[in-house]
Amino acid sequence: MKKKLTFYYMLLSLFSLIVFAGSSVHAQPLSDSTRSKIDQLFAKWNDTTAPGCAAGIVRCDELVYSKGFGLADLENKTPNTPATIFYMCSVSKQFAGYAIAMLVNQGKIKLDEDIHAYLPWMSDLRQKITVKNLVHHTSGIRDDIGLAQFYGLGEDGMLTEELAVQMLKRQRTLNFDPGKKFSYSNSNYVLLAEIVKAVTGQSFKSYSDSAIFRPLGMTSSAFADDHSQLIAGRALSYEKDSKVFRNAVQNVYTLGDGGLFTNVNDMAKWVANFYQTKAGTFKDIELMTTPGKLNDGSSIPYAMGINVNTDRGYKRLTHNGGLAGYRTIIAIYPELKTGFYIFGNAGDGDVYNKINQIAELLIPDRSEKRQAQAPVTQNDPVFAIKDSTELSRWDGNYIAANGYKVSVNFKSGKLYVNGNAELEAEGDRSFHMKARSSVKYQFSIDPKTKTLLAKLISPVLAKPIEMERVREIQLSTTQLNEYAGRYFSEELGAFFNISVKNNELSICDKYHEPVRMNLFGADHLFTDYDFLNHLRVRRNKGRITGFELNTGDTAGLIFLKQIDK
Repeated sequence: MKKKLTFYYMLLSLFSLIVFAGSSVHAQPLSDSTRSKIDQLFAKWNDTTAPGCAAGIVRCDELVYSKGFGLADLENKTPNTPATIFYMCSVSKQFAGYAIAMLVNQGKIKLDEDIHAYLPWMSDLRQKITVKNLVHHTSGIRDDIGLAQFYGLGEDGMLTEELAVQMLKRQRTLNFDPGKKFSYSNSNYVLLAEIVKAVTGQSFKSYSDSAIFRPLGMTSSAFADDHSQLIAGRALSYEKDSKVFRNAVQNVYTLGDGGLFTNVNDMAKWVANFYQTKAGTFKDIELMTTPGKLNDGSSIPYAMGINVNTDRGYKRLTHNGGLAGYRTIIAIYPELKTGFYIFGNAGDGDVYNKINQIAELLIPDRSEKRQAQAPVTQNDPVFAIKDSTELSRWDGNYIAANGYKVSVNFKSGKLYVNGNAELEAEGDRSFHMKARSSVKYQFSIDPKTKTLLAKLISPVLAKPIEMERVREIQLSTTQLNEYAGRYFSEELGAFFNISVKNNELSICDKYHEPVRMNLFGADHLFTDYDFLNHLRVRRNKGRITGFELNTGDTAGLIFLKQIDK
């Protein structure tokens, strides 16, 4: 959820087993040797004094491997088992996606319809946002979990469905134009749950139970939106502080984006539904697993609450999740009628790595083998800089509009990025990273303002990042006092105070302790708050009128400076 954890790690192949027969009625059991190898993957969590995880492997409609490791409850020494109930975090999203797919095919929802047709209470965001934008994370709507921090919801505060809806009602602007790009936001799926509620007349919790869980026989599964609800057999959430495990508060109880509690035994029935449909229809599965597209026609791997990709030559459906100490991941290979999943409660991201390791044990590799690599050659001859001191002109800090910051340093006749990544010249103003030649930096000078500019080009970026050089500056107390004041966001209903103390700027609100602000140039303010990291000063005829929050994908949140009366 909040931490968008990456799990696509390709590890060394262990061995390949049996090719699964798609027409088999009964699943082939795991051999003792394979079962032993899988057990070994989880050995680090096989500890009777620490939290751990539970895992399941499904073939056809049979749970051929199910086991718990470590403890579900440290205080009562309760072990994790296949029956232990885990919080699913963002793995929950596929159930919301499936609910939408079913209702679309029933003619109750139209994917291209403006969301206001179903949610008239949603504020006017000045652009059409469709249901399709929500399911594919292309809406531009800001993440409710990130917004919650402006309301003082720290680790101990509870983010409920009601509060999330109230925050989203206040929104007046977007991070980007709908359909322009993919940007994961939990708000999208909170709103999808509200749409299900609007068109069915049932709560999302009730609809999921009647349309999905009961038809599949998932008797231990339910969505929960009440943090005080008792859930029998629940694995508690832990994180390690130094060498000691402590309780990690699960403080998000919204629906659609998360909210599902289930266990290894029940999840097997959900996996089988992707290829032996009992809840909904195959047409619903097909719609749910169709990847989305952007406005320009380019495809994204995200479908409806599930990522669609290829692994070892087979179609693979995946999603992961993480909140507090819970770590969850699922991978389904519908062509092979198989899937596996891991639910953890120890705050250990290594859970995600195990999915690929299990795949290497169980999934035959029919992918195209890499051609024998050509002998390694050196990069093209490095462009010769006649006077290395010319490089010193590019030394400095470069900042993009969204707060992305790069430090370029000149030392010993060479340029380095962020301290130690050496750049090699391709031309007078064009460089690539020595360790990764596909990552390039191009420098230039604005002919009007004479500002130094840098452009970062990388194959992992949809478009280059453009930055301008700014310097961290020191101002007099009189100059700093121009920034001091109270700033208010109408969208958030939130205030922040900027003050001057000991010739430094600091910022705080009623929920957070003051932190120091660093000023780069006259208009870029950086703080130690992760949710308010980069602020761009707004001016009118040189006078400061407010600031705009631009941090990563979060953009356009305006805080206006209050005028003393």
